[in-house]
Amino acid sequence: MRLVVHVAGLVAATTLLSGCMMTKDTTEPATLSADTASLPEPPVAARVDHEITQLGRTRNDPYNWLKDENWQEVMRDPSLLKPEIRGYLEAENAYTKARVEDTTTALRDELFNEMRGRIKEDDSSVPSIHGGWAYYTRFREGGEYAVYARKPAADAFTGAGEETILLDGDAMGKDQDYFAFGDIEASPDHKYLAYGTDTKGSEFYEIRVKNIETGEDTGVLIENGYGDFEWSATGKAIFWVLRDANNRPAAVYQRDLATGADTLIYEEKDPGFFVGLETSESEELIFISAGGHTTSEVHWFPADELNPKLRTVAPRETDIQYSVTHWDGAFYISTNTDGAVDFKLVKAPLSSTSRAGWQDVIPHRPGTLLLGTHAQKDYLTLMEREGGLPRIVIHKKGMTDSHAISFDEAAFDLGLAGGYEYDVPVLRFDYASPTTPDQVIDYNLDTRERVLRKTREVPSGHNPADYVVERIMAPSWDGAEVPVTLLRHKDTPVDGTAPVLLYGYGSYGITIPADFRTGRLSLVDRGFIYAIVNPRGEMAKGYQWYLDGKLDKKTNTFKDYIAAGQHLVDKGYTTRGKLIGQGGSAGGLLMGAAANMDPTLFGGIIAAVPFVDVLNTMSDESLPLTPPEWPEWGNPLTDEKAYDTILAYSPYDQVTKLDYPPMLITGGVTDPRVTYWEPSKWAAKLRHEAPGAGPYFLRINMDAGHYGASGRFEGLKETAIEYAFALAAAGKIDSVDLSTPE
Repeated sequence: MRLVVHVAGLVAATTLLSGCMMTKDTTEPATLSADTASLPEPPVAARVDHEITQLGRTRNDPYNWLKDENWQEVMRDPSLLKPEIRGYLEAENAYTKARVEDTTTALRDELFNEMRGRIKEDDSSVPSIHGGWAYYTRFREGGEYAVYARKPAADAFTGAGEETILLDGDAMGKDQDYFAFGDIEASPDHKYLAYGTDTKGSEFYEIRVKNIETGEDTGVLIENGYGDFEWSATGKAIFWVLRDANNRPAAVYQRDLATGADTLIYEEKDPGFFVGLETSESEELIFISAGGHTTSEVHWFPADELNPKLRTVAPRETDIQYSVTHWDGAFYISTNTDGAVDFKLVKAPLSSTSRAGWQDVIPHRPGTLLLGTHAQKDYLTLMEREGGLPRIVIHKKGMTDSHAISFDEAAFDLGLAGGYEYDVPVLRFDYASPTTPDQVIDYNLDTRERVLRKTREVPSGHNPADYVVERIMAPSWDGAEVPVTLLRHKDTPVDGTAPVLLYGYGSYGITIPADFRTGRLSLVDRGFIYAIVNPRGEMAKGYQWYLDGKLDKKTNTFKDYIAAGQHLVDKGYTTRGKLIGQGGSAGGLLMGAAANMDPTLFGGIIAAVPFVDVLNTMSDESLPLTPPEWPEWGNPLTDEKAYDTILAYSPYDQVTKLDYPPMLITGGVTDPRVTYWEPSKWAAKLRHEAPGAGPYFLRINMDAGHYGASGRFEGLKETAIEYAFALAAAGKIDSVDLSTPE
C-alpha cells in the first residue's frame, strides 16, 4: 500500500513503506480550514507491536519502528535513514506544509520580513582585545553566516585599521545544507587559527588550522571532535575533546601539530560523565572537567606542559559539585559542599588534592545563588542570582573590598563577556531586558566607570516606551510563588481578551532569562502578551528551586507552569483556551505534560524538538544523554520508583483520548539531544489516540539537528512558521480555522 497525500490540489505519492506500512484511519481528521473537502488527510503511521519488559513491567511501543537502529550512522549521514522512515517523515512534512505553511504564506512572509527588518544585516560584534589584536565578527548585508576577522588592537574602537578576514562563513557554508562553527581560537603567537565546523547538525565537529599570514590551510584535520579545544601555551599542540560513537564527549587528546600524532590525555570511563576543556583566565593552566548533572571533578595541568601529567583538585563525590578559577596564586572554588545548597566560595592551594584543605571565603547564603566566578589580575567577579534576578559582584584582591553593579529595570538579563586580557582592569558584560535591546558595557574596575560599547540596532525602529514589562508571582498548587515575566504592548488591554504565549522550560536548573528578542515583537505588536514562566526545575529562586523540580518532584514543574497560566486567567490577562504554550527540548516535555494535565487551558501548543518519550529514552543506555541524565530524571533500568514516576508523566506514554489543542511539533533528523523519533512517535500516537482533537502537525528538518536550520535568516523562516501557527491558534487569522470537526 502507498500513502497518498494531497498537496495544493495535486496528488503526491510517498515512498512505498515496505516493512512498516501506513494505514488509513477511518476516523475523520481534525480540520484546519472550514473547507474540509479540499484538505489533505493526515498521515497515519503503522502500529507494530513491540513489547518491552523491564523491572517486571511490560509496555507496548507500537511506533518503535520509527527509530532507525543505525541511528549513529544517520547522525553522520542523514541519507542513510531507512526508506520507510524517511517516507513517513516526508509525508508528515508534506501534510504540515499543505495545512499550515501553504495556508499562511502571506502571513509568514510578512512575519519574516518584519523580523528580518529588525536585524542590522551588516552588524558586527564589539572587538575583543588579545595579543595586540582586536578580534571580532561581522555580517555582510544579506549574509547568512558570520565573518571572523581581526585588526590591530590600537584600532579596535577607532573605525580605522586594516582588516584581516580569518574565516568567511558565507563562503564556507554556501553549498552546505547545514553549517555551524564550533570553537575558534588563535594560537598563542597569533600566527595560526584553529576552528571547528559542523556540516550535518549532529554536532560532530572537524577541527582545522590555518596560517593567518598566508591564509593557507595547514593540513591539520581532527575528526570526531566535540567542538571544544585549547591551544597549548607553546603553540605546538592542540588539546581537543573526542565525541565518541554514542555522541558523548568522552576523552581529551593532544594533537602534536608537527607529527600529527594524537596522544590520549584523559579518558572518562563513566558514561554518565561528560568531559570539558578550558584554559584559565590567567592562561597559565588548562582544566579538564568531568561531570554529570550533580557531581563534578576537575583535573589540571600547566598550559605549557606537553604530554602533561594530570593533577586533580578533588576526587568526585556523589552530589558534590565544584568549579575552579585560578586567581592570585590559588584556586577559588564555587561548591555546594557541606550543605551549601546555593553554593559558597572557598579557596585552596594549587597543591590541593582533596576537599580537606578548602577554606571558606564567602560562606553559604541561602537565597543567594552563586552562579560562577571570573578572574582578572586584581579582581574576582562573582555572578549571583538573588530575588530571581542576576547580579554582578566585584571583589578586589584580598577580598576585603567589594561592590555590586546595580540596574533599575524590574526584569533583565545579565552576563559576563570576555573582552580584555587578564591584566587589564576592565570587565565587559552584556545587559538586556524584554524592552531594552542588548547592550555591551565595559566597566572600569578601578574607577567604576561604565562605557557603553554597543546597543543592538533595530533598523526598522523600536521604542521601549511602547511596551510594558511586569514581573509577577503566580501561586502554585502548594503555595509556592512562581516567577512570571510579562511583555505586552502598552495598547493591549488587560481585560481577558488578549491571547498569551506562555513560554516555559523548567529543567536542568537552566533559568530562562528576561532578555530581549526582536522576534517576540511580531506577536506582541499583534495583541499577544508574551509570558516567560520560571517553574521549579530552573534556578530562578535558587538551587533548591531546581531540586524541587526534578526526579520524584518533577511534576512540580508541570503544575507550576499550569498554575502560572491559570493565574493569568484569574487576573484578567487572558481567558482559558487563549493561551498558546511554547517550549523546546525539555521545554517540549513541559508542553506534552501540561497538555495531558490540562488540555483545555490552551488554544495551541508549539513543541520544538520535544523530549516526550522519557521512559524509553531513559531506558536506552546507548543514547548520548541517557546515562548523564539519570541524576535528573532517575534510572528506570534499575529503580522501580523511578520507572513508575517517569511512566506517570511521560507525555508519550500518557497520551489518551483528551480534547487536545492544535499542536505544531518539530524535530531534526540529526539531532543528538532529542532524537527525531521522539516527536515523530508522539505525533503518531496523538493522532491515533485522540483523532478528533488537535489537529497535530509534525515538521521534521531532514538536514539539521537540535537547533534547527543554520543561518540567521533560515532560522527566522522557522520562527515565522511557529508564530503564524500561534496567531492561527489564537484566532488572529480570519482565513485559518483550527477548530475540530463536529
